[in-house]
Amino acid sequence: MRVYVLQEETVIPRPVEEVFEFFSRAENLERLTPSTLSFRILTPLPIEMRQGALIDYQLRLGGFPFRWKTEITIWEPPHRFADNQLKGPYRLWLHEHRFSAHPEGTLMSDTVRYAVPGWIFAPLVHALFVGPRVRAIFAFRKETMKAIYG
Repeated sequence: MRVYVLQEETVIPRPVEEVFEFFSRAENLERLTPSTLSFRILTPLPIEMRQGALIDYQLRLGGFPFRWKTEITIWEPPHRFADNQLKGPYRLWLHEHRFSAHPEGTLMSDTVRYAVPGWIFAPLVHALFVGPRVRAIFAFRKETMKAIYG
């Protein structure tokens, strides 16, 4: 299984505690996800975020509906948390969010380790479909954060 890594950094002009609070509220995921994915949280809100919390979602990829279940595997407010896909469209999805003080506010760092389904065609599927979409989702998220926080 080939694992791909996406790393993104964004400086947000707000204190670490405020930025962490925004990202720790599951309902904000819908705001940070392109509408083309029809992303919807199925777990009743509000969700108590903590290590071991389980969250169910529904989304569409390429027009096909998927269910996605994640578990919060690391919970260290206000500096980091991580989620792991238990069920969903990827063979592997591990997403670590880090928040640290920066002269201009908060440096938010994301590291996503993921693998796509399929053995023989996985590199082609990643190159043509999955990789560009994952990058586009994080670009949308970055632009949305700029719009929210300036």
